[in-house]
Amino acid sequence: MGVAQHAASGSSVAGANAAASAGAAASPGADASARPQAGSSAGVLRNTAVGPHEAVQLLDEHGGSHHDATFSPYIQALSADSLRGFYRDMAIVRRFDTEATALQRQGELALWVPVLGQEAAQIGSGRAMNKADYAFPTYREHGVALTRGLDLADLLKLFRGVSNGGWDPRETNFHLYTLVLAAQTLHAVGYAMGISRDLAADPATEPAAVVAYFGDGASSEGDVHESMVFAASYDAPVVFFCQNNNWAISVPFEVQSRIPLVNRAGGYGIPGIRVDGNDVLAVYAVTQWALEHARNGHGPVLIEASTYRVGAHTTADDPTKYRLNAEEEAWKAKDPLQRLEKHLRAGELADDEFFEQVKNDGDELAAHVRKATLALGGADIRQKFATVYAEAHPLVAEELAWFEKYEASFADAGTQTSETQGGAA
Repeated sequence: MGVAQHAASGSSVAGANAAASAGAAASPGADASARPQAGSSAGVLRNTAVGPHEAVQLLDEHGGSHHDATFSPYIQALSADSLRGFYRDMAIVRRFDTEATALQRQGELALWVPVLGQEAAQIGSGRAMNKADYAFPTYREHGVALTRGLDLADLLKLFRGVSNGGWDPRETNFHLYTLVLAAQTLHAVGYAMGISRDLAADPATEPAAVVAYFGDGASSEGDVHESMVFAASYDAPVVFFCQNNNWAISVPFEVQSRIPLVNRAGGYGIPGIRVDGNDVLAVYAVTQWALEHARNGHGPVLIEASTYRVGAHTTADDPTKYRLNAEEEAWKAKDPLQRLEKHLRAGELADDEFFEQVKNDGDELAAHVRKATLALGGADIRQKFATVYAEAHPLVAEELAWFEKYEASFADAGTQTSETQGGAA
């Protein structure tokens, strides 16, 4: 369906609550196939479900190219090196993900959040951003972190329990991971409103936009609704990027929403785009369009990237308890790496030597990540007591005293448990 916008009438968010809940974002006589240009308000979302076949797709699962009048121009200038770079990024982050999962299984991380299957949504959107743009991730945007220049080993500090963050977000414009579901969407809108004020105070400021990442499960949180209300009200330069991986832990998407998430955009009076989230080229093009829209002062955009969480929600989850293997196998056939590899090979843009080098690069990164993680040592749980409040608190001191007494009660008091000094457990 592509870009879809509301027919401007009155306040941009006057009907947000009702329209977002019911999906009644369109007027019956509207042209649902229209693709309005950035900043216009000529089109509307239809009030019926937008099927998967209507998502923007430039590269199908067989590696075949498809033309789209609005979005194809964004990839026409991409060089062969750029296309190979997309593949390398996706393969690298998949290898990193495998290594991090292994580290958790071996007791070196407390938890891990896999990204398997969602590489195209993250690499495509991350590569579309300018250096001045700012990303607010959830806890799964490992691919975006790679595109922003982070050392991926730094991501594991949080999951090992030795840091509440792991990196300085000011260095890469990639914010710290947010474990509180959907909270980052509010932070993203606030930051975007700040960008608008910076531009108003100094028009020479480099235009920038914000990307707020969240999942289909988080879309049920009030924080997302409130964020979109504020963003629409103040024309904040923010792109809401929803990775709809079809499962909110064990809750399937059809239980979470009666309509495609993209249709909710109409309730806030903002453009909504549904894209094949396993097509890295389509994701890149759609995100480029949305970021330009936001940077040029036309306000927020909602992108729904339709993808699939092939593995577990986290390493504490067992997806075999709530979904069928047949469903996973069907989505594996749409694997984002496989389709781009087919495209590169068919166009003679990459050969066996290239793919072997990518594999070696991934193994090298995995070795680096493992070495760096093991060198971190273990978390000192006493430090957690010291940082509950900015100043010392008698209740916390009492709880620490209880903990130390409890630890000393063990037969071998000189041996510290792995929870306090050893691995992550």
